[in-house]
Amino acid sequence: MSGIRTKHVVWTTVVIGALLIGAISVSAFSLGKYEKVTTNGGVATIPVAKLADGKARFYKLEDSGKEITFFAVKTADGNYKTAFDACDSCYKSKKGYEQQGDKMNCKNCNQKFAINRLGPNATGGCNPGYLPHQLNGSTISISVNDLKGGARYF
Repeated sequence: MSGIRTKHVVWTTVVIGALLIGAISVSAFSLGKYEKVTTNGGVATIPVAKLADGKARFYKLEDSGKEITFFAVKTADGNYKTAFDACDSCYKSKKGYEQQGDKMNCKNCNQKFAINRLGPNATGGCNPGYLPHQLNGSTISISVNDLKGGARYF
């Protein structure tokens, strides 16, 4: 009788442990993608030093309970690109983009977009939603109104 009880306790402990590890892993993954952007005077700022390695960084602006998400990245030729983490076609899936080398990949339809071509002329369809910015020395500035303009995606 005690052998059966011991097996139940061991299996229960194993299952609970596995569930806890899974929950912690999912939580850590989802919390880590977006950094809350700082705003002052209607402008969100990002230090360009954070983008020096050419890896896309993902940010969020919280507005009236809605998270508006976007990314910023430095191109191989030294320019900076900003775009919403959504597009006109796949935004309802709420999957956004991931970087794959010098391209941004839509995690819903798997289309890839050259980072150096992102901008005002690459709009519509599955292109990352264009987000204008200003380079001001050591920071990238984005109007909070421009960010709020993309709220429809989220």
